[in-house]
Amino acid sequence: MTEDSATALSAALGASPPASFARLDAAQQRALADAFTAERAAQNDGLEQAAEEALKLVPAVARGPVRRILFK
Repeated sequence: MTEDSATALSAALGASPPASFARLDAAQQRALADAFTAERAAQNDGLEQAAEEALKLVPAVARGPVRRILFK
């Protein structure tokens, strides 16, 4: 495991990678880190979209204050 790929993988996971990941070469580790990062971004986009859809259920007059309370 190279230092750069290990650091990227740790950052993408938000924790130290499992010991079994050490068997991957640097390119595989980098690809895995990129995949985790892309999936996390897609998940965040989905959550933001769901939150915006949920706010449509709140009366229009109250949406601003509700948005400020929920999404400080």
